[in-house]
Amino acid sequence: MHMRIAGIMLAGLTTAGPAVAQNPAPVRQTSASAPAGVAATVNGLPIAEIAVQRALKRVPPEKHAEARKEILDYLVDNVLVDQYLAAQKIAVDAKEVQTRLGEIAAEMQKQKRDMATMMKEMNLSDEEMRTQVAADIRWEKFAAARATDAVLKDMFQKNQDMFDGSMVRARHILITPAAGQTVDTAKALLQSSRKEILAAGDAAVAKLPPTSDNIAKSQARAHAVEEAFARAAEKHSMCPSKKEGGDLSWFPRAGSMVEPFARAAFALKPYEVTDVVATQFGLHLIMATGRKAGQPVVYEKVREEVKEVYCGQMREQLCVQLRATAKINIGGPTTKQ
Repeated sequence: MHMRIAGIMLAGLTTAGPAVAQNPAPVRQTSASAPAGVAATVNGLPIAEIAVQRALKRVPPEKHAEARKEILDYLVDNVLVDQYLAAQKIAVDAKEVQTRLGEIAAEMQKQKRDMATMMKEMNLSDEEMRTQVAADIRWEKFAAARATDAVLKDMFQKNQDMFDGSMVRARHILITPAAGQTVDTAKALLQSSRKEILAAGDAAVAKLPPTSDNIAKSQARAHAVEEAFARAAEKHSMCPSKKEGGDLSWFPRAGSMVEPFARAAFALKPYEVTDVVATQFGLHLIMATGRKAGQPVVYEKVREEVKEVYCGQMREQLCVQLRATAKINIGGPTTKQ
């Protein structure tokens, strides 16, 4: 299913939990009142509250507050990208939109679902559907012009662990600087935590009998470092994963976490801890706790996956750049983010 329509129909973007590291940074909340029916504004363009409610329909009520933030992040990024592509003057004609709508309807029929019924249930107008389909096509044209075979082959050759099934398990501590807190303060807290975590490993090794072999020392250090990291995550982390001591479970090199986070995690050996890693969420400490090797794979068999990863990273980077200068507001008149 196509990118934007999949987001609307399946509402998969609303899954909350350890996957927080893959999502865009939250937009700023203000105390001013938004116009009736408007959930946010992006460079002066409103995001209708109905768009948020549409996605919340598939989320349990007790998770609405948490999911709402992710939904708004998703919608804000869509608007930013749409505004950027509109400025690029990438043409999409009515015939292309109609063809795509036919493809979507046929795909839904295969799933024994009726497109008209779905649109009515979700309060999705024909005009809104066509606008979003046009935006999808515009993005696909923009991405296709950049995702040449030479570019994709180069990405594959330099990042084979993205496509061979390699997995890492990790814990992390996330600090998002709040009002009145500087980035330097948050960074200092994480650096202090890192020293304490590593010191716990050294102390555990020091307590072993002098005759202990390297295996025993490695095991003692790993156990102590993981326990110390989990305690620090429970105390300091701002990610929902703090309840599990920062555990994010297993994730692949691409498609789950934002690129700076995934790159740092995959560079670790088990029980190593990064220095401070910055993403659009804030600042992290990351500790790998396991690794599963992938299997050899050839480019021709995974070309479409390589293209998907390349385009996903390109969009992610574009959103980060656009947010840096955008005027984004939740709940009131636009102000610079």
